[in-house]
Amino acid sequence: MTKTTWKPGDHSVLLDVDSYKGSHFLQYAPKTEYISSYIEARGGKFDDHVFFGLQMYLKRYLARPITIEEIDYAEQMWTAHGVPFNRAGWEHILNDHGGFMPLKIQAVKEGTVLPVKNAIVQIINTDPAVPWLTSFMETALLRAVWYPTTVATLSWTVKQIIRKYLNKTCENPEAELPFKLHDFGARGVSSAESAALGGIAHMVNFLGSDTVGALQHARTFYGEDMAAFSIPAAEHSTITSWGRENEIYAFENMLTQFGGPDKLVAVVSDSYDIYKATEQYWGKDLKEKVEAMGGTLVVRPDSGDPTIVPIEIIELLGKAFGYNTNAKGYKVLPSCVRVIQGDGVNPVSIETILERLEAKGWGAENIAFGMGGALLQRDVHRDTMKWAMKANATKRSDDPQWYDVFKDPITDKGKISKKGIQALIRTKDGFETLRRDNLPKGAKDLLETVWENGKLVRDQSLADIRDLSEGK
Repeated sequence: MTKTTWKPGDHSVLLDVDSYKGSHFLQYAPKTEYISSYIEARGGKFDDHVFFGLQMYLKRYLARPITIEEIDYAEQMWTAHGVPFNRAGWEHILNDHGGFMPLKIQAVKEGTVLPVKNAIVQIINTDPAVPWLTSFMETALLRAVWYPTTVATLSWTVKQIIRKYLNKTCENPEAELPFKLHDFGARGVSSAESAALGGIAHMVNFLGSDTVGALQHARTFYGEDMAAFSIPAAEHSTITSWGRENEIYAFENMLTQFGGPDKLVAVVSDSYDIYKATEQYWGKDLKEKVEAMGGTLVVRPDSGDPTIVPIEIIELLGKAFGYNTNAKGYKVLPSCVRVIQGDGVNPVSIETILERLEAKGWGAENIAFGMGGALLQRDVHRDTMKWAMKANATKRSDDPQWYDVFKDPITDKGKISKKGIQALIRTKDGFETLRRDNLPKGAKDLLETVWENGKLVRDQSLADIRDLSEGK
């Protein structure tokens, strides 16, 4: 008796799909042997995007062959659901391909920054007996691409905002930048997998995160032993459990437990009165201990107007602890104190805060930011960048030529899809997507084969992806 490697409740390619896909194998034109499709962001919120995340899906889900137990179970599900089941097709994949999907997947390198409206992934079946398989994979493949790429793009966009102000106001901006945006989003997403996928997408750009699941994904799928870092930090319960009258002792305990040379400790300080906490407790009562510990206290306001309160706290800390003026003429708090704003943070509020700090003569190095649901979920959905996967070419058994497949709805020209098998090239002005049969002589197609018939062809490290996102 063969030991099964799949059981009900496990992920299954046969079930990771929209219901209507189940009947599509009966809908293609006679003699169709191959279908090619591509993925692109058709526009939306960002002009440029950072491609990321496909490798995780390929390694986690497509690397496992399907089993007969899986086919039997899927047949029961589909039949009860009222949709035809392509048992012959799936048994063909099991018997002739060892259960691995006969697909070729091409993609630009993860970490590449390029304008939207370019083809970044292209998929084709490699067995003429299963032309339906290409589009059957749309649900899972599109999701595997759009979500982490959108998070990586949002995080990258914030990185450019912070970089701009660090370059203007800080003496050593590149040393400061990697830890200026921290991921607080694990609790703000719909699932543990979303947290891990979005969390590692953020790690393409920054080295600060509290999303532990993403660290595991980075190690498992991108060969990064430790992709991001965090520090001891208080939450409201650990402060308020001491009682309002003992808040100062809760603060002091944080310094005692976690302070020390070159150490950082973050303390949420708005449980009752952020101004009293800053001026009296940190700025007077505990000032000597803060200065003497040899590390850095990070004061965290967590309520009020996010574009006003953290600036006020920086100025109060400046009055209490003093400040230096750097070579660019901006004020910098002593290294023993900094501020992190983690409430109400998004690209707009971050730029407003940094702009107001600059206007008041403060350098951007005085503050860091933490984004939660706004980074991993609230502003991240498929229409943020208008993602789509569309068929672009087909080939039939009675004709050696490929034929264009496309849509061109008269009611929405923004949904016109690309015709023919695509290629992506670099030009002197950036990038261009064009038909592969129009590829200029000597030009390199950046849609490289990354996966073919159950095997990973290209395996990128997170270090490589980070370099590409920085244009290295």
